[in-house]
Formats: sequence, C-alpha cells, structure tokens
Amino acid sequence: MSSIIPPTSTPLIDALVLRQDCDAVATLTLNNPNKLNALSNAMITSLAAQFDSIATDTTVRVVVLTGAGKAFSAGHDLKEIIATPEPEPCTELFGACSSLMLKIARLPQPVIARVNGVAAAAGCQLVAQCDLAIASTDAKFATSGINLGLFCATPSVPLSRVVGKKAAAEMLYTGCFINAEQAQHIGLINRAVGPEVLDIEVANLALEIASKSPEAIRLGKQLFLAQLGLPLEDAYAMAARTMTDNMQTLDARAGIQAFVEKRPLPAWKDRKP
Repeated sequence: MSSIIPPTSTPLIDALVLRQDCDAVATLTLNNPNKLNALSNAMITSLAAQFDSIATDTTVRVVVLTGAGKAFSAGHDLKEIIATPEPEPCTELFGACSSLMLKIARLPQPVIARVNGVAAAAGCQLVAQCDLAIASTDAKFATSGINLGLFCATPSVPLSRVVGKKAAAEMLYTGCFINAEQAQHIGLINRAVGPEVLDIEVANLALEIASKSPEAIRLGKQLFLAQLGLPLEDAYAMAARTMTDNMQTLDARAGIQAFVEKRPLPAWKDRKP
C-alpha cells in the first residue's frame, strides 16, 4: 500500500517538484531539502503548474503533497523576500502564493498533506489549505512570521478556517511551534502517527478515497468548501442542488441501483448519462 509514496532513498533530481503516479494517486514532493522546501517564487510556480496539470487529469483521483528530506516546508524563502522587499515584488509573491492555495481549493481531487517534518509559516498554510493531513509525530507546526516582525496574514486565512478561533490566534500571535499531537487536537491535521507508519497511513487514506466515485468526490469537495461561509439556509439550498446534480450522474444511479438489488458496486464511470 505504501508504494504510492516515493521512498526516501529515491535519488533527488533538479526538479523543484517531483510527481509520481500510482493507483490513481499523484504524489507531489517539494524537492529542495537544502532550503527546507521553502516556497520560493520558483517553487510556487512549479507546484502551481503541477496542480494545473492534475486538475484536468482524469486518471488522478487523489493528490498527496509532501516534502523531501527532513522538512515539509519552512515557508517562504526569506532571503528572496528581503532581497526585494518593495511593494511590487511582495505583491507578486504573496499573490502567487494565494493563487496556489486557491488552486488546491478548486482542484477536483482531494489533496492530502503528508507532513514529514517542520511545517512553518507558509508551509503551515499549505497544510491548513489541504483537504486532509496526516503527520509524523516528528512534525512541528508554527505560523512563526510574527517572531521576525511579519504577521502571517496569508497563513491566517486557511488556519482560521480549520482550527478554533482562539487556537489560531495563539499560533498567529505567539509564533510558537506546536507538536503533531497538539496539531491533531486543534484540528490542523487528521492524525499524528509514528514516522515508521506514515507512508502506510497516508496510502490507506488516499486509496480509500480513490476507490470512491470521482464525480461524487468532485461535487462533494466543491460543495463542502463553498457552503462553509454561507448562512444555514443558503448552505442547505446549495447542498440540495448538489445532491440533485449528483443524482444525474451514472455513478450515483448505478451505485444506488446496485445497493437496492444487492449487487456488487459497479466500476465508476465518472460521467453523466
């Protein structure tokens, strides 16, 4: 099952983001371990291009995002930022990062963060933006920009949406690291597991989701994220429309018919009749 995750002994190549596809799961690996997989302009551009490619790839049902080496991502490349601190390059960088996060939200496939080490600042933002996250007990998390006089404003957006208000405020205002168990407790990750079983746990979750109807997952992810900010009445209206749309797919009709007739579930078609 763990074959969907590239082994740690895999030779590193020049590409900033590595992609490996197996069993309908695309694994993307941030590949700049010497800089703790910092989200430089080049890294953001490379990762965004991978998500653009996957968005239209119907062979991919789940995406796993991880980091090479000891870190998931330490956040933005601070040397790059301080080299050009003027408004225009800052606007370009933080705008590109925000666009990347929106690509994750809009991706038809769920994205699982496989957090193998430190996830700080924009790296923590990346974890919070992913649909699900499983972390090694060796992992640590922080929105640590405040320690350097720079409030983690863009990381606060997904962080405040996945953890409680006061937990998010404490991370943002103190910049202190929390461990994986604490991250699970506040809802930043789904669970923390020993490093020796991290690959197996991520593979099991990815393959379980990949076994479902991709059209139902696509509609469900879109609805789930969109309804979060709506008033209750509007959320129910949107959800009802989504269920109606879902019932128009061959997958839903065939799946329900098989259940009623007590037959094995069909192979998912991922298309409308």
